[in-house]
Formats: sequence, C-alpha cells, structure tokens
Amino acid sequence: MNTTKPYRILGIQQIAIGGMDKAALRRLWVDVLGLQITGSFVSEQENVDEDICTIGAGPYRVEVDLMQPLDPEKKPAVHATPLNHIGLWVDDLPKAVEWMTVNGVRFAPGGIRRGAAGHDICFIHPKSSGEFPIGGEGVLIELVQAPDEVVSALGGRTGSEA
Repeated sequence: MNTTKPYRILGIQQIAIGGMDKAALRRLWVDVLGLQITGSFVSEQENVDEDICTIGAGPYRVEVDLMQPLDPEKKPAVHATPLNHIGLWVDDLPKAVEWMTVNGVRFAPGGIRRGAAGHDICFIHPKSSGEFPIGGEGVLIELVQAPDEVVSALGGRTGSEA
C-alpha cells in the first residue's frame, strides 16, 4: 500500500442515526439534548426522510442526522442499523477516492455526488470484497468534501501542499 496520501481526514462531519420514527429520535436529540433542526432531506433513491440537526458552530459544527425510511421494506434500510453511518470531513475528496481505490478500498455504488447538506460526498462500503479488500468492517463511512473554512480551521492541505 502506498502510504503517502494526497488528502487529509480533518474531523467528524456527521453522525447519522436511523430508526422507524423520526419523532422518537427527535424527542431525545432535539427535546432532551437540545440540538437544533437546521434542515431536512427526503430522497426516494436513498429511501430516507431525515432531519438534519446540528451541534457546535462554524467549522466545528457537527451534524446529527435523524433518519427514517420512506418504505421499511425497501433498500437502503436506513433504520436497520441504528448508528447508520459516520461522516468524515476530507480536504480533497476526489484525490482521496482515487488514492483509496488504487489502494484497495471498496466504495458503495453512486460515486461522488451532492449530499443532503449540499457537500460532495461518497461512501466507503461497510464490507470488503475480493477485488477491494478494505471496507468499513460493518460500518458505512461517508467521506464529505470539506468547504474552505473547515479545511482552514481543521488544518487541511493548502494549495502549496497539494
């Protein structure tokens, strides 16, 4: 494996929690813990109806996405694993995906695309395969392109390092 990486993982961008009923999730995360709902996202393709909550501010803000399936019988089953996925900020998503792919990381279908919060995203598959021997070992991991303010605040690469 090539150990020189053309990217840096900067920090946690989000934690996604799935359940059959967003209202039950909101009772804890919003009513009790005090997170604010800052948006929502509904996607037939992703089989999800989610509330986007936040804690912290600016580049230190972390999303906690509360998700329920649009149809519990369809895939992806966003409710089947209560801790659905963890999102990580990355300073250069295309370079990270290219390097990781060459080095045996398995990605979920869909490639790099616009995510619920408006950032480019992609997912590391929770399971490895024969062709790609590195996976999330049971955890779905979302890589999220960090905006410039987050890259600066969390110590990502600058143009001179790339």
